[in-house]
Amino acid sequence: MAPSSDQTAKPEAEQKKPKNPPKEEELSEEDQRLKDDLELLVERLNEPDQKEALYSEYLTTMKNFIRESTTSMTAVPKPLKFLRPHYTLLTELYEKWSSSGSKISNDLVVQFADVLSVLAMTYSESDKDSLKYRLLASDETIADWGHEYMRHLALEIGESYQEKLGLDKAFIDRIVQLSLKIVPFFLKHNAEADAVDLLLEIESIEKLPQYLDDSTYARACLYMVSCVPLLAPPDDTAFLHTAFSIYLTHNQLTQALTLAIKLDDEGLIKQVFESTHDSLIHKQLAFILSQQFNRFNYPGEEGDVQEIISNVKLPEYYAYLVKELNLLDPKVPEDVYKSHLENTRFGFGQIDSAKQNLAASFVNAFLNLGYGSDKLFIQTGEQDSQSWIYKTKGAGMISSTASLGSLYQWNIDEGLQALDRYTYSAEDEVKAGALLGTGVVSANIHDEAEAALALLQEYVTDPKKVLQTNAINGLGLAFAGSANEEVLNLLLPLVSDTDLSCEVSALASLALGHVFVGTCHGDITSAILQTLLERDFAQLNNKFIRFMALGLGLLYMGKTEMAEDVLDIIDAIEHPINKTLKVLVNVCAYAGTGNVLQIQSLLQMCFARPKDTLEEEKKLGESEEDQLKREGKTELPTEASATDSPTTAAEPGSQDASGDVEMADATEVKTEKPEDVKDKADLTTEEDDDEEEDELFQGFAVLGLACIAMGEDIGQDMVLRHFSHLMHYGNPLIRRSVPLAMGLVSASYPQMKVFDILSRYSHDPDLEVTQNAIYAMGLVGAGTNNARLAQLLRQLASYYSKSPDSLFMVRIAQGILSLGKGTLTLSPFNTERSILNKVSLASLLTVSVALLDPKSFILSDSTTETSHQMLYYLTPAIKPRMLVTVDEDLNPIKVNVRVGQAVDVVGQAGKPKTITGWVTQATPVLLSYGERAELENNEEWISLSHTLEGIVILKKSPDFVEADA
Repeated sequence: MAPSSDQTAKPEAEQKKPKNPPKEEELSEEDQRLKDDLELLVERLNEPDQKEALYSEYLTTMKNFIRESTTSMTAVPKPLKFLRPHYTLLTELYEKWSSSGSKISNDLVVQFADVLSVLAMTYSESDKDSLKYRLLASDETIADWGHEYMRHLALEIGESYQEKLGLDKAFIDRIVQLSLKIVPFFLKHNAEADAVDLLLEIESIEKLPQYLDDSTYARACLYMVSCVPLLAPPDDTAFLHTAFSIYLTHNQLTQALTLAIKLDDEGLIKQVFESTHDSLIHKQLAFILSQQFNRFNYPGEEGDVQEIISNVKLPEYYAYLVKELNLLDPKVPEDVYKSHLENTRFGFGQIDSAKQNLAASFVNAFLNLGYGSDKLFIQTGEQDSQSWIYKTKGAGMISSTASLGSLYQWNIDEGLQALDRYTYSAEDEVKAGALLGTGVVSANIHDEAEAALALLQEYVTDPKKVLQTNAINGLGLAFAGSANEEVLNLLLPLVSDTDLSCEVSALASLALGHVFVGTCHGDITSAILQTLLERDFAQLNNKFIRFMALGLGLLYMGKTEMAEDVLDIIDAIEHPINKTLKVLVNVCAYAGTGNVLQIQSLLQMCFARPKDTLEEEKKLGESEEDQLKREGKTELPTEASATDSPTTAAEPGSQDASGDVEMADATEVKTEKPEDVKDKADLTTEEDDDEEEDELFQGFAVLGLACIAMGEDIGQDMVLRHFSHLMHYGNPLIRRSVPLAMGLVSASYPQMKVFDILSRYSHDPDLEVTQNAIYAMGLVGAGTNNARLAQLLRQLASYYSKSPDSLFMVRIAQGILSLGKGTLTLSPFNTERSILNKVSLASLLTVSVALLDPKSFILSDSTTETSHQMLYYLTPAIKPRMLVTVDEDLNPIKVNVRVGQAVDVVGQAGKPKTITGWVTQATPVLLSYGERAELENNEEWISLSHTLEGIVILKKSPDFVEADA
């Protein structure tokens, strides 16, 4: 039965009623009174023809209600909440008062605008009304409204500045002036970060110093410097220059020097030295500079300071460190191998003993680096010493002899004396090793005598290539970062001479890249580019050309803007090498910056696929008919013809009778023996080489990801995630590069998540990926003696006991892990990881580039070309990870320091602790990655450096009085 009209009407009426009518908020008696008072004030303001004094009184009362309201940080103040419904009415009233026909005085209008600016904070429909009415009000009352109002105003100023920039100059000038009224308020109320952010938004950061005092400059500068990796040019350099001027003004010279080094500006470094005449402070500045900027010439007259800058005193302090740590007893490679812990006992004589003896030479050199004593060479006497070198063969003798240079690292006098007799050897390889060792022992030490130059220069043009190439490499190592003009005059002709072999020219380019790293030297750039243009296509396919490209890139290390012109010239080179050149120049220019746009660009290169892959994918997307048409066939095979064909006929032993047999046959075809695969690979070597040449730039792009991201912690974590994607989807060259990149980005920082991934990669089916992963494991743990890594490497030594090349790489990794018996580091950062050392990064990058093709370089058995000697390019990156405290006479002293994990205190209130989990130790001490040291007794000692790292000069506090016993 149909419902009646009354029955249908009732539900419709019910539907129109709201189910849950909003309940009015019940106010307390006090709140109700406040609301009534405010509404009364609004009514009174709207009453026409009253005296101005009354209007002024009403506005003052309203202002007092707002200012005196107390509420929590998360709630809107009650007066603003009660006045919000009347905001539109009040704005209309303001328009009447401010109109030309109004009799209201300007002072009253300004007072009204002041109140409206605050009310606009809670009105969601307002379009930057807070700023609008603030500009109409008086600047004198801006500080009356508190911190939240100031932050809201700063937000609107930043947005308005970007909208009006270039459109309304008068408006821009007005809000800049307003901002400069807000900045002092922020600084006064411990909001230095807000002040810096506001000045960044209005592009006026250079105006900050005038508002800072002794109580605010430190927090403001710390925040500014921490922001630099997150800023785009030119804001990043503007921040550094501003922080530099603030530190200099407040006489914080070591911090100012740190920023001058970061800016790579010799003029600013000189300015820091000239801002004081205190010789002791000059010496402390020199100790900081010695870790980084070897080519700087001290402007003063004190010879001691220049010696410190040139690192001449480094061996003395390193000897003190190892003596105090009781590490003087020499060790042998077996102490690192610990063969008795390996599952299968392995002796040198079982496989390729010459190669394993060569590995032992490297391990011995890394293990006893800088100690001046060992048990393979130095303590065995002259005859036995010669016999150890002859336990290797061919090119192996070069590296074995050169390892003597590592044993005497930084100690030039004793090192050159030990190498001297080998320079007279009848064996060219031994003599070449002595030349290379001369460069190794002189790395990072730049004394006035320049003994390495005197000893090596005559061999640079030697007709014997083995002597010539090792002399060139020796010069590159000895003068890395020095910008020595005499080295330039020696090596530049070798770069330009197209009659010389590609190997010699490329190594000369690489050596010049190391010597003039980050200088953008015009003559070297021109010579390398001209050589690349003049050499024919076949020569540019030479495997050593990559080092010429790297040499060009190193010249532009850290010079983001200067690289643009070179990239345009590179386009003129009509060869696939031009892609590699572009990538390397870009990577080096942005190294350590964390530039997100460059990282995105490199990722796009890594995922770019070659033409043949794209064609295959296109074929897969086509139908069978389209494929046949493209191949010239006009019709598809019919069902009958398919079944009648001899290969598919139903005969005994064929598909129907014994399908399993055919499947077995197919399986046999697919599972070929390794020997057959090898033969096929040999037949297609030339094709593979061509393809690899086309894709070579992708390998450099992967390394570039690590170089750029290493300067910023968040970027560092992000690229580690990207590497796993590249490992899954990349071509063989990219997969070969990923372990190297992981090692680069985590050098001397043994994170469990990193070396566990590398441990998995060390069992990859591709042997070259395996070998690079093993090297990367050593790089990640370099100089740390990490027990977990040592155990993994021992397991790998057992696993690869029958594979000479892989075992050689395991031994190298074990040697790097035990670098200097755990006292050294390969990290390219100094001064609490704030400064990138260009020389160190250039060294790490060089070895990684060589390992993109390990069989051709590091693992090559060639006696005529440079191979495993490239490992010595690690030498300039090696430095002690020590803290040694010295007195005013530069003699070491023991003081107690707290060593703990560094804590980021940027933007934190008060004076928070900068380290956590500390342990008190007496100097000298070793500092691990991410650790920071503080003086235990700040009252007794005054540190002349803002960070306790390297060599630190302490002086007694004049106010300190020792307590009576």
